[in-house]
Amino acid sequence: MSYDIFTVLQEKELTFSKGQKRIARYITEEYDKAAFMTANRLGKTVGVSESTVVRFAVDLGFDGYPSMQKAMQEMVLNRLTSVQRIEVANNRMGGQDVVSLVLHSDMEKLRQTGEVLDRKEFGAAVSAILNAKRVFILGVRSTAPLANFLGYYLNYMFRNVHVISSLGTVEMFEKLVGIGPEDVLIAFSFPRYSSSTTKGANYCRSTGATVIGITDSRLSPLGENSDHVLIAKSDMLSLVDSLVAPLSLINALIVAIAARKEKELAKTFEELERIWDEYDVYAKQAEDEKL
Repeated sequence: MSYDIFTVLQEKELTFSKGQKRIARYITEEYDKAAFMTANRLGKTVGVSESTVVRFAVDLGFDGYPSMQKAMQEMVLNRLTSVQRIEVANNRMGGQDVVSLVLHSDMEKLRQTGEVLDRKEFGAAVSAILNAKRVFILGVRSTAPLANFLGYYLNYMFRNVHVISSLGTVEMFEKLVGIGPEDVLIAFSFPRYSSSTTKGANYCRSTGATVIGITDSRLSPLGENSDHVLIAKSDMLSLVDSLVAPLSLINALIVAIAARKEKELAKTFEELERIWDEYDVYAKQAEDEKL
């Protein structure tokens, strides 16, 4: 389903049984908790059987409870306040080992990203970047480190890379003025989605620039305003968002671009290695130092 589950609940409200009404009411009033409950737990919370919850999901048009739960989670992640995030995260952890839980979650997001990432879209994005006159990289708030990381490496490969991060909306547009059909914008956005990133992508697309959106869904605000969408799954971990999968996707982009510019980069890094060595950019280990 591509539309808000709240809309579905409103449209079907008159057809609900008493038990289904209790489920719908709880989802509407406590969506931040309901989205992360199993069918059994949700049923116990509202006083109905697990099978009633499963049938409720099917009656809404889903192929089962897992599909409805996924839709709820994708919808609510953009609505949760920081306080709600902490509460939901604590409920999910339930006394489990935090390190194991976080590492397992990150590995799962990497697995999901590998499954959903469209390789043709990825290839098209790489080609667009290689053919661009200028490359603009937009990432604000929690995605600013992603933009800066990608910009750091692309600056070795291209002469006209502009990183836009941690700026207000007005300053962002000032940096984007003049972008056009020969240029590319690479933008990052994950829940909670930054409205300024969406506005920036929309503006760049209106000028004819190619917009590459790196986000968690084609239906995200950035996804709907991009020419090429590269999906990387993220997860809510208390106050922080897990950006492990998006960072891995960035690594793949850098490697793919570097492979296409191998000869040119070899000359660049030969010169850089000479400069780094001459000016002691990197600390050297003494030859007689014992490990």
